[in-house]
Amino acid sequence: MGISLHASTVTMPKTEKPYPSIIAFLSGRFPAIPRATWVERISDGKILDEDKVPITVDTEYAPQKRIYYFREVTTEPSIPFAEKILFLDNEILVACKPHFLPVTPGGRYVDECLLNRLRRSTGIEELAPLHRIDRETAGLVLFSVNRKSRGLYGSLFMNGLVDKTYQAIAACRPDQKPASWSVENRIERGTPWFRMETAPGTVNARSSIDLVDVSGDKALFTLHPQTGKTHQLRIHMSGLGFGILNDRYYPVLQDEREDDFGTPLQLVAQKLRFKDPLSGKNREFESGRELLW
Repeated sequence: MGISLHASTVTMPKTEKPYPSIIAFLSGRFPAIPRATWVERISDGKILDEDKVPITVDTEYAPQKRIYYFREVTTEPSIPFAEKILFLDNEILVACKPHFLPVTPGGRYVDECLLNRLRRSTGIEELAPLHRIDRETAGLVLFSVNRKSRGLYGSLFMNGLVDKTYQAIAACRPDQKPASWSVENRIERGTPWFRMETAPGTVNARSSIDLVDVSGDKALFTLHPQTGKTHQLRIHMSGLGFGILNDRYYPVLQDEREDDFGTPLQLVAQKLRFKDPLSGKNREFESGRELLW
């Protein structure tokens, strides 16, 4: 049994009265966890209210209040690849994440995530990721070290002030010529819930994509996302007809299976560039991780 040492939170949203019970809310919010499991966790004092006090099955639903819980998994996969810390000062930490390792706890992963690995190796409990990349994607992730300056660095991503560069490899025709595309569309959660899809409506996802080299039936791409929607680059590449090599979600969802560590998704978060909000200096970090090119 794997149990997280760090609490996760879920906020009870505004809703019409009569309010649901806490059990009904948690069961609906996390459908993969049986109702009986929530009852057991609450009875064991493992679910806390916003004041970090254990709740009971009779605790009333409170809109916009938080509930704290600790992720539990029966068995947790081990990811046999190491992360690397590229930079650390009193404000930020920059790490290069391997393929297959999630940034934060989720699903079957509790301890096997970049955040908890870094907490253990650095002893910095206040670490918090300022953005996310997919579990299947390797590359750079920026963390806040200091809670007091966290909002300043977080606003860089919220306001699109971080220049992000990715590299990808995709199948292509041998006669494909170098080209560039600007992709703009709307991405929403699809079916099943973990897969995203394009939809009509206001644009919320923008990427610049350049095909820079061709070798046989493969092409090397440089990608610059201007927004940060889940699976954005994978969807935009697929939409152009260049599905990223070893992508199990796009363009076609493949059958569920255990990870094949020999065939990682050929997508890497290669560079981060931004102006430091405290020092005013221009910061640039590069992962150094190479694709199978």
